Amino acid sequence: MKAITVDLNYCNGCYACQIACKDEHVANDWPGYAKPQPNIGHFWFKLEEKARGTMPKIKVAYRPHLCMHCGFCIDKCKAGAIYRRDDGLVIIDPDKCVGCMTCVDACPYDAVYYNKDLLISQKCTGCAHLLDDGWELPRCALNCPNEVIKLVDVDSLDELKDDPQYETMKPELGLPVRVFYKGILHRFIAGTVYDPVEKEVLIGAKLTLTNKATGDAREMETDWAGDFWFYDVCDGAEYSLSIAYGGKTKVIEGICTEDDVNLGDIAF
Repeated sequence: MKAITVDLNYCNGCYACQIACKDEHVANDWPGYAKPQPNIGHFWFKLEEKARGTMPKIKVAYRPHLCMHCGFCIDKCKAGAIYRRDDGLVIIDPDKCVGCMTCVDACPYDAVYYNKDLLISQKCTGCAHLLDDGWELPRCALNCPNEVIKLVDVDSLDELKDDPQYETMKPELGLPVRVFYKGILHRFIAGTVYDPVEKEVLIGAKLTLTNKATGDAREMETDWAGDFWFYDVCDGAEYSLSIAYGGKTKVIEGICTEDDVNLGDIAF
C-alpha cells in the first residue's frame, strides 16, 4: 500500500514540485491514467504559501496540496469512472469520465478540477503511469531538492496515523487519506521584551505562557535579541503571559489565538 509523506520542516518554497507536475502532465497524454492537464487553471500539485503573523514577527508557511487519495469521490461518481488501485492510489479513468462534475463538487479538499476543453474531471494520479513503468517516485518527489516528498510503502495506514510526527488535513472527516504531513506550523505567540529606560532588549527574561481554559503552562526565555516564540499553541484559545526579570513580574492577559499573535515590543 502506498502513502505520501511531506516533511514541511525542509520545504523552502522553491515550487520545484509544482513545476514538475506541470511538466509531466501539461500537453502529455497518458492513456488509461490521465489526459493532458491544461496549462492554466489546474494545479494537481499546488504549493500553497502563506505569510503568518505581523511584522517583524513573520513566518512563511509552505504546504504542498494535492489529492489526498481518500476515495471519498469513488462512490459519488455516477459513471463509475473513479477507482482505487491495489497500491491505494485513486484514479479517475479519463475514458469513462462523463464530465458530470459530481466529484469536483464532492471533494472535501478541493483537489479535483474540471477540464472545460476535454469535458472531464482530472486530478493528481500519483504519477501512476510512471510507477507502473518501474519508477520509484512520482515527478513531484523526484524534482524536490530537499526530498520533502516521499512515496512510502506501508502495511496499514495506521502506521502513519499512530505516529505523532504526522498529521492529515481535515482529520475530523475520518477519511482514509494517504497524504501525511510532518511539521505543520500551528498558531504561534511571539514578541520582544525590552527595557524602555536603558533602551535595551532583555536577554534571558523568563516567560510563562498559560492556557486559561486548561491551565497548561509552557516556559521559555527571551533570546539574544529579546525575542520569544511560542509555537504550536492551541487554535482559538485564550492565554496569559507572565514575564519575570530582575525580581519584577509583568502579566499580559487576554491573548487570543484566533490567528497568529505578535505582541510586538513589550516594555518591561
